[in-house]
This record gives sequence, C-alpha cells and structure tokens, in this order.
Amino acid sequence: MRASTDPAGHPVPPEPPLDPPSGRVVTWLGRFGPVAVGYAVFQALVGLLPDALFGDTARYSLAVVSGLGTGISAWLAAALLRARGASEDGRAGDPDGVPSPRRPPPSAGRDAADPGAPGPLPGLSTAAYATLVERLTVFDDPPRGRLTGWPHALDEQPEPVRPTPTGTAYGLHIALELGMPDGRLRTSELVETLWRLRLPEGGWAARSQGTVGRPEVTGLVLGALARAGADPGLLATEAQRCTERFTRELEPAGAELTHVVTTVLRGLLRAAPGSPALPVLRDALVDGAVTDPARGHRRCWGSRLTPPRGRTVAPSAVHTAQAVVALDRAAGVLGEDTNARDTRREGIRWLLSCPGAAHDGCDDLASGHETVRRPHPVDASRSEVLAVRHFSAAWVMRALLTPGAQAVAVDEGTEAVRQEMLAGAAACVWRQQDNGIWTWDGDDFAYPLWMTYQGLSALRAHAVWMYQPGG
Repeated sequence: MRASTDPAGHPVPPEPPLDPPSGRVVTWLGRFGPVAVGYAVFQALVGLLPDALFGDTARYSLAVVSGLGTGISAWLAAALLRARGASEDGRAGDPDGVPSPRRPPPSAGRDAADPGAPGPLPGLSTAAYATLVERLTVFDDPPRGRLTGWPHALDEQPEPVRPTPTGTAYGLHIALELGMPDGRLRTSELVETLWRLRLPEGGWAARSQGTVGRPEVTGLVLGALARAGADPGLLATEAQRCTERFTRELEPAGAELTHVVTTVLRGLLRAAPGSPALPVLRDALVDGAVTDPARGHRRCWGSRLTPPRGRTVAPSAVHTAQAVVALDRAAGVLGEDTNARDTRREGIRWLLSCPGAAHDGCDDLASGHETVRRPHPVDASRSEVLAVRHFSAAWVMRALLTPGAQAVAVDEGTEAVRQEMLAGAAACVWRQQDNGIWTWDGDDFAYPLWMTYQGLSALRAHAVWMYQPGG
C-alpha cells in the first residue's frame, strides 16, 4: 500500500482495507445462518422420512435433533472462521512476529474535515514506546553484571538475548526521542549498561566485530551517552582514545568510508565538541566530495572518500545526505570556511536536483547497504566484516531538514522543490513502518532498532518543521 500526503504535506497512513466479501458472509452466517440451516434440515427430514418410521413422534424428534445438530455445527464453523480472521488480523501484534502489539487506531490520520483532529504521529509514538518497553531485555552477565537494553533487532530469538552496544545505544536514542513518558524505561540503567559493555581497552564494537573498539560503533555510543547526560569527563576520555586510533595508519578501512567518518564526526560533536580531531574529520569529509556530471557537475559524496585504485566513486544519495547532516552540525559547533560551506551547499543542490518524477519512490530514496571489511584483530587469515544497512529516505529527510538546506532553497528559489521532496520522503518513510516499528525486508533480523530510530526521528523532525502556531 502506498501512503499519500494531505494538502499541508503531512504523510497520511494508508486506509485499512475493507473486509472482504467472505468476511461479510461469515459475519451474516454467524448471526442468522445457523437458524436458517437448522430449520431447512428439519423441514427436509420431515418431508423425506417415511410415515412408517416409528410414528410421527419419532419422525419429528429425529428431524428436530438433526436440525439442531446441523445449526449448531454451522454456528461453530462460523465462530471458527471469525476467530481465524481475528487471529490473522492480530498476528502483527504477536511479540514473536511483528514486535508491537499496539496498533494506532485507523482514525489516527488527520481528517481534512476536522482540522482540530490529531495527526497520526502521537499514536505511532505511543505504539513505538510500548514495543520498546515490551522487548526490553534484562540479562545477568557474570563478567559485566546486570545488563538492561536491547540486542541489534527486536525479533531476535531465543530470549533473553544479551543486549548489544548498537541495539542499546539506538534504544536509548529512541527513548530520549519519545521523551520517556513513564518509569518503565530508565535512562540510568541504559547508560550504565553501555558503560559495562565498554571493551577492556576502551571503545565499543558491534557483536560481529570482536574485542577491538571500532570508531563507527564508538561514535554511535558516545553520541547516545552524551545525549543522555553522561559524565563529560568520562566521555572526553573515551573520545580521545577513539580519535587517537582513528587515523589512516591505524584504521585505513574506516578512514576511507563516508559512513564511518560521518558517524564518528556526529558522535564527537555531541560527546566532545572541543576535540581537536573535529576539524580534521570535517576537512577529510569535505576533501572526499566527488563531482557528478549527470547533475550539473555538482559536488556530492559516494560510499568512499578515497577512490579505489583504478576506479571512480559513484555518487550516492544516502552518503551525500549523511555528509550534509554531519557538515551542517559541524558548522554550528566549529564554524566553517568558504570551501566547507560551498561544498556542503553543493551537496544540498545535488539532492534537490533529483531527476525522479515521483519523489516518494525515486531512486534517491531506495535503501542500500555496504560492507566494512577489516583484517581480523586476532587471526590474520580472516577478515572482520560488518554489514551496514542504510535507510536512505530517512537520511534524505534529515539532510533536507537542516537549516542549511532551507537557507539554500530560500536563497535560490527552490523552496517549493524542497518541500515537495520532503513530503515525498516523509511518505516513503511512513510506508516502511507498522505500529511505530520499521521493517527491513529481506534480512534475518527484520526489525532493527537503528531503522526505527532513524524513521521515528525523521518523522518527528518533519512534524516540528511543519508546525505552525494556531494553525
């Protein structure tokens, strides 16, 4: 099903499908059919049974019993079909399937005839929070103590699953995004868990990476801890350890990847805004931009900041959006020189020049993936592989919602284009969730926490941008 937008540009969830004809027949049969079927059998038997069958009393008694039995059977069959239909409708609420049992009411969409009616976002946020609470894991780990958080995805089995740094960091981000309406989720417990998951030599790593801290995971965790108000001194210490290792000599694979550099840059801007590594990372990101002849030779970004030997870097919407977001935030903390400002603005122009006709399903919004491959820290004969998925529509939304993007669009007369693209991206993001939980199709873990955080935060940022007092 495809979502649409209302006249103001709000993403409107698709209307629930009407009951199929078979459902209406089952409903009618459950109410009136058993009586009709039983009476028909009674009348048929009275007319068919011979008069000599033990007299009229026996003949009528047999017809009555048969009619009652048939009517009861028809009623039970109808009840079974109704129950089966209800089970199918509610299967998405099974914690072993789609992780959220709480669906926003179908009337949650804004009614154009009632401008005072609430939009769909409050119901979505309530459902997301309920699922986050329900899937919270408490795990007693002998070396590290009590861990409270989430694994990478909400549908991991068997339970309980040991919380991971990535899952718990994104879960903490979601909880903070939703405002923690009650005490079922406690920031202090999540923060303590992330500190307990810290590796002995410092930093954090994904479950598939092993015992060495990796910059992309460390940057993510530091950003979540800083947002939750963790101790600034501890954050500064971990940030320094992270940046000391994040060099082209010690970390050649990560230093060449746009995803890794932007993740570390965003994390340090929150956790250590005075870090001397920030200008270095900002300049590396600016220098890694490429030129796209297909879009007016505008500068943009691909998956790599350094082209592989003998090859060129293909432009990428999701990596351009990640770079625009990181550079916009860096400008607010560090300021920016002419080269950084011009490159960031070129990236925005590149996004606004998308040639797609329908901006709710164009190629720029198609999600993708990449692999971060490094030598294994213990066994040199093997590689350490991290699969990274990108929710492109959410990233494009976040880039177009930056203050810098609005300034470019207003200055150059493309604000209508920006608003149209934002509305389309919002509709694309909305389509990929159910009950406030986002789904990555085709993966073993279909409900990753990172995707729910990115989708939810993008929609909430869009709602804030759309807000008009008294309107």
